[in-house]
Amino acid sequence: MTRPINAVAATSGSEPKKRYYRKNVRFFSLIEKIKLWPSRAGVLHGVKSIAVNGDSATILTHCGETFTARDSRTSRAARWLRNKWYAKPCRRCQTPDWKIAKYSATVLNQKWGAGLGDSAERPQSPNN
Repeated sequence: MTRPINAVAATSGSEPKKRYYRKNVRFFSLIEKIKLWPSRAGVLHGVKSIAVNGDSATILTHCGETFTARDSRTSRAARWLRNKWYAKPCRRCQTPDWKIAKYSATVLNQKWGAGLGDSAERPQSPNN
């Protein structure tokens, strides 16, 4: 019996695994986890490093751009990341296709998912 050519690709997990995160987590925690930044022009950049300084952060992309951003859950970039809006990936960042596929398979939900370390923001119950 002969196997089709795509059988190896189909069995090796070509469908990306879904990842679930909370919708309204700290914005910088989400960037640190996803490592992507949507620019105003709709270009999706790869984040090389992020240095958090209180309510703002300095973000360095793989294409060498450096800028500061504020930690806002309702900002344009936060909405674009949550809703997966982007026009195209940055050519200079050379974001790999697997990272774009992983980002596209990520689910952000209000009720359930990983909190990305937001436990410090929520008050603890006195019984614990």
